[in-house]
Amino acid sequence: MDNQSRKGWLYLMPAILFLGAFMVYPLIDVFIYSFEEGYNFASQTYMGVGTYNYGYILRDPYFLQAVKNTFILVVVTVPLSTGIALLISVALSSIQKLRHLFQTVFFLPYVTNTLAVGLVFMILFKKTAYSDGLANLIIGLFGAGPIDFIDGPYWAKMFVLCFYTIWVVMPFKILILTSALASVKQDYYNAARIDGTPRWRIFTKITLPMISPMLFYLIITGFIGAFKAYSDAVALFGTNLNAAEMNTIVGYVYDMLYGASGGYPSYASAAAIVLFVIVLTITCINLLVSKKHTHY
Repeated sequence: MDNQSRKGWLYLMPAILFLGAFMVYPLIDVFIYSFEEGYNFASQTYMGVGTYNYGYILRDPYFLQAVKNTFILVVVTVPLSTGIALLISVALSSIQKLRHLFQTVFFLPYVTNTLAVGLVFMILFKKTAYSDGLANLIIGLFGAGPIDFIDGPYWAKMFVLCFYTIWVVMPFKILILTSALASVKQDYYNAARIDGTPRWRIFTKITLPMISPMLFYLIITGFIGAFKAYSDAVALFGTNLNAAEMNTIVGYVYDMLYGASGGYPSYASAAAIVLFVIVLTITCINLLVSKKHTHY
């Protein structure tokens, strides 16, 4: 190894040690815990080694409900938030006056505490003995009856959770896409306009290919972020998510460790490994797709 290579590895060593201590070692440790049956955290003992923990969580109705909620959240929020953010970014890019003001307004939710935003959403949608909430007031203008979005039917609670998640993640996507649109060379647009190319064709043949790396970046990170959702549900429905039928996979892991039914690190580890495999699989699929449809 020459001197230049040694110097490069020396510069990388702090990052390698950090990743090894806080990412690789915990992942290996969790993988081992997931196969230790009846693990006792206090005595650091277990009854045996096998796949019982995985069989237990895959039969646990709370875990299956958490998987269902998480997948619905991912499938609904990632495409919608990315699409809406793209439309808003295109609109902002076409505004000449007060563009920076509008960009700041759309970015404000991103720097606001998510739990605080969740409490505001809960107040807007919660039906109480004194008020039906602002959302029901708007629904009432169309002649529909009040809906309890927080403690009512499952579809109503899922609607609020998806709505809230889209609201929280959209500012970051708008910021990234606005920057991506600003980096597209105007020469392409000028040449297309000279040829009389329609706007929709300019958008599909020039704009989308040029910003496709940022789009796929947002889709991949959006999938990962949606699969890790937990605080959003807590902000809206409280800490007892199992009773509300609104738990997520990360929430299930937390409950198995620290919740009322906690003290089962083996079950929590098995659920965490299942989540890791799901996220890794979807990320790999997205990367394979991006290689065919991304223009660099």
